[in-house]
Amino acid sequence: MSPPQNSKSTPTGQELSKLAGRLAAEQTTMTLATASKDMAWAAPVYYVFYKSAFYFLSDPKSRHIDEALQSGQSSSAVHAVASTWKEIRGLQMTGAIEPVAGGLEALQALKEYLKKFPFTKEFFGKNTALDLNSFGERFGVRLYKFIPALVYYLDNQIRFAFREVVKL
Repeated sequence: MSPPQNSKSTPTGQELSKLAGRLAAEQTTMTLATASKDMAWAAPVYYVFYKSAFYFLSDPKSRHIDEALQSGQSSSAVHAVASTWKEIRGLQMTGAIEPVAGGLEALQALKEYLKKFPFTKEFFGKNTALDLNSFGERFGVRLYKFIPALVYYLDNQIRFAFREVVKL
């Protein structure tokens, strides 16, 4: 017996990219996955999706950062909360994790991060300047970005096991 099919028609590639981009913007947590010496590892991180990359803060000594920088490869998953199989929607991605140097990119990404997660403003104290270096020294973290090379959008609302390559 085959799984039931939803009656929705399959969206166009452009519509799928919009759905995927909206999902990336709306969710808060992604799971980063890496592997080294035949051992896989996964770690959840808060992120902000900005200019086709997923920016996040992490400890430079963490396993997912160390392995990703050594291998140059990582994968990631983002998904919406689902209470039934019919509601499962998400992104499956492969790509690379890179540290974000200071400068305009870091400042803009950090502003977007603080907009998405306003409670993190308190970590910067009363200083209105966003000093990423001081913040990093204080908490032992750096700003990184996951740059997807291949993105699959999956959506059981379209039909059971629907999965399609998209551009974000």
